[in-house]
Amino acid sequence: MRIPFLRSRRLLVLLVAPLLLIFGLIGPAAFAPAAFAQTNLLTNGNFATGSTSGWTCTGDTVVTSPVYTGSSYALAGTPTNSADAQCSQVVSVQPSSSYSLSGWVEGDYVYLGDSGTGTTDTDNWTPSATSWTELSTNFTTGASTTSVTIYIHGWYAQPEFYADALSLTGPSGSGGGGTAPSAPTGLAVTGTTSSSVSLSWTAPSGTVTGYYIYKNGSETANVTGTSDTVTGLSASTAYTFTVAAYNSVGTSAQSSQVSATTSSSGGGTAPSAPTGLAVTGTTSSSVSLSWTAPSGTVTGYYIYKNGSETANVTGTSDTVTGLSASTAYTFTVAAYNSVGTSAQSSQVSATTSSSGGGGGSSGLPAHLLMGYWQDFTNGAEALTLADVPTSYNLVAVAFGDSDSTAGQVTFSLDSGLASALGGYTQQQFISDIKTLQSRGQKVILSVGGQDGTIEVDNATSAAAFASSVYSIIQQYGFNGVDIDLENGVDPTYMASALEQLESDVGSSLIITLAPQTVDTQSSGDDYFELALDIQPILTMMNTQYYNSGTMNGCDGNVYAESTENFMTALACTELEGGLSASQIGLGLPASSSAAGSGYVAPSVVNDALDCLAARANCGSFVPSSAYPGIRGVMTWSINWDASNGYNFADTVAPYLATLP
Repeated sequence: MRIPFLRSRRLLVLLVAPLLLIFGLIGPAAFAPAAFAQTNLLTNGNFATGSTSGWTCTGDTVVTSPVYTGSSYALAGTPTNSADAQCSQVVSVQPSSSYSLSGWVEGDYVYLGDSGTGTTDTDNWTPSATSWTELSTNFTTGASTTSVTIYIHGWYAQPEFYADALSLTGPSGSGGGGTAPSAPTGLAVTGTTSSSVSLSWTAPSGTVTGYYIYKNGSETANVTGTSDTVTGLSASTAYTFTVAAYNSVGTSAQSSQVSATTSSSGGGTAPSAPTGLAVTGTTSSSVSLSWTAPSGTVTGYYIYKNGSETANVTGTSDTVTGLSASTAYTFTVAAYNSVGTSAQSSQVSATTSSSGGGGGSSGLPAHLLMGYWQDFTNGAEALTLADVPTSYNLVAVAFGDSDSTAGQVTFSLDSGLASALGGYTQQQFISDIKTLQSRGQKVILSVGGQDGTIEVDNATSAAAFASSVYSIIQQYGFNGVDIDLENGVDPTYMASALEQLESDVGSSLIITLAPQTVDTQSSGDDYFELALDIQPILTMMNTQYYNSGTMNGCDGNVYAESTENFMTALACTELEGGLSASQIGLGLPASSSAAGSGYVAPSVVNDALDCLAARANCGSFVPSSAYPGIRGVMTWSINWDASNGYNFADTVAPYLATLP
């Protein structure tokens, strides 16, 4: 997802054109686009219905306070550790046309954006709005685009946010004449059982794509016909139902409400809970699941996503689609028959892969191996950049250094390395960056290292850091930056510098962090605080689980380095502290020569990944939840791995490819 700085408010002044039209100096056709700009294409953009009608929402409600000036209602979203409380709406548009999107928000890390434009999708965000603040952005549709998706959301584990007066202006689409359907009529109960209620209704006039069915006020089904049977209900229980129609322009108001009470179960036994629920695959928009059927009679299964029913199937596997990229989800499954519904199964977690945006993950696999390429000689095998094998998805060039200007970063090829490689030149190095990128690998510049002295501790040095790194990226073609300042960081000003850099480069910027273990013991430690501050644009944090000694795990126990428990218990602190599993990597030395202490065999690294991803092959520490989205592994260094016959990469990279 692109995360630019807050744009300034834009005002459209349409005074001159009407006067020219009155005096006959221009024709009506010339004035038509201004008329388009005055119409809000969003349905229920100010939530005046007192509901989220017209929107598809997860974890959002409508409130009467706080509201934007002149409004009676506002949207309230409550993100969780696994959901960003998004509301979205599909809007009919015209091809090759310009649109303006705006809205007013309160809260931390609130985003307003568009997708499916057919050109460059855009968004705007605010890291903190203590009072109503306007977000705005503009986009142009592609030559064949007839609909776009508009969304508003917060960010994972952040406080409740509010949104109001959302507006999209521009030429309305031709679908449905630019009008959402009216509410269905004649909703009636046509039958009941102990676990289901059958409904029918009359379609409204005009274009209708489908219908949302609401049970006790919450959406429970999406169908295309004018009847449906809502299943999975409890026996002898009263329910209320409404129906709303939708098309590409928007969603109608809900129909009149009907009530129904299910019959008694009349004997028999509801099934027990399914077992063995597992994630069998992920894409950028789907998660595949499988489970084991319980004994006894089973009619079907309800699949729950983030606590809400999302599918009803008869087999013991399913693929949940329509998910957001690079997003963590939880799933459970319940079995049902004519008597009733089982308890839900044990919960599993899954994180969708990247679709090419957000946190610089474009082009990176869901699980990756990152390694450092040494721009110096120290006894490890000297390598040209092109020598790096493709098993390394992300290559960090070590290191950028400082000069006399506070915060400023410099970089040049080490003369000793150039000599060791027989005259390796800057132009060859730049060409090698392009070679790796053509293979699908990404190359970033790491700043700092053990002897790094770059300090970013005020606004001036933050600006110097951002501008100097941007210049280096432009000169060499790097894909991003790695922060490996082992003398610590100032979270506030380094966050400011990285946010400015992301604004300059764009959403493709890769940002990684390489803290020491002492820097991530709690969310108040400097690197941990920095990671949380830049979470929306952070690609990956790789804590160095070496040269450390003993440290506390998330369970409060003390663990020694060079063990699986050390990796998993310390990673657990980061996973439980608010960071997404897709942003957490394990940092290990590639060989016993690569670090003073902390080396573990690559097979133990794989065990740690398995423990975190599936709670399998663990040591004495077992995480309370599985984290199948765990991002991967970082190693110091590729050169030391080469000196050891690439044993680390050849062992870990193939295992990463097997993770869901």
